[in-house]
Amino acid sequence: MQLLVDIGNSSVKWALQAGQGGALEGFGSALHNGALPLDLLAVWDELSHIDAVIAAGVGPQAVKDAVTQVCTSRFARTPRWIRTQAQAQGIRIAYPVPERLGVDRFLALIAAHRLSRAAAEPAPVLIVDAGTAVTYDLLDTAGQHLGGLILPGIRMMRTSLLTGTQIPLHEPVDADLPWATDTGEAIAAASIQAPAALLERLHRRLAHQTGTAPRLILTGGDAERLAAAIALPAEQLPDLVLRGLAAVAAD
Repeated sequence: MQLLVDIGNSSVKWALQAGQGGALEGFGSALHNGALPLDLLAVWDELSHIDAVIAAGVGPQAVKDAVTQVCTSRFARTPRWIRTQAQAQGIRIAYPVPERLGVDRFLALIAAHRLSRAAAEPAPVLIVDAGTAVTYDLLDTAGQHLGGLILPGIRMMRTSLLTGTQIPLHEPVDADLPWATDTGEAIAAASIQAPAALLERLHRRLAHQTGTAPRLILTGGDAERLAAAIALPAEQLPDLVLRGLAAVAAD
C-alpha cells in the first residue's frame, strides 16, 4: 500500500494506492495553514501497512518537514519526494529551466496526458488548477507542453483588491451575475469571471492552433466555481495531481 501526498499552498491532499498501477482510494483533503491539520492526523492515525510514501508539493517547507516527520514516526517510511523533470511519462516540459515549473503542474500534465492517450480520440488538453493561484497549462496530443499562465486565485484576487484600495473591508458574497449593483457582489462576480474568461480564451486559442476541440480538465479547490461560470464541457478531477504522482511513482 502506497500513501500519495500532494502539498499545495493552502491544503494537503492524499490518497492510497494498493500496489503500483492500482486505483486510487481514500482521497482526502485538508487546509494546512502552515502546519499539519488535525483532520489529516486523525485519518492517518487509522492507516496501517503503508509500504511507501510518495510525496510532492509547492507548499511551505514546514509542512513538508512535518509530513516527513509524521511518516517516519508513524509508518517507519521516509517519503520519496518527486521533483519536476524536463520530460517524463511521455510529456516534455516547455520551460527552458524545468525546475521553475511547479511540481504540481508537472504531475497534472502527466495525468492529463495519460487520460488523453487512453481516450478513443486523443485531443489536446487545457488543464486549469484553481487553488491559491489559478494555473493554466496547455498540452498537445504528442505530449508537448506548450506553456501556461498564472493568475492570483479567487480568494487572493479579492483580498488584494480589498487591502490595496479604500474599499471598506468585508467578505464578498459569491454572486452568479454578469454584472453587479453592489460593491461586494461586483468583487465576487469579477473574481470568478476573470479566471473563467481567460480559460475560455485559452481554450479557443488552443483549438485554433491544433485544429481540434481541446479537452478541458479542472482541478483545485475552486474548480466547481469556475465550472459554473463557463459554457464549456469540463471534467472536474480533484485528484489529478495525485494521479500524476502515482504514475511517476510506478516508473
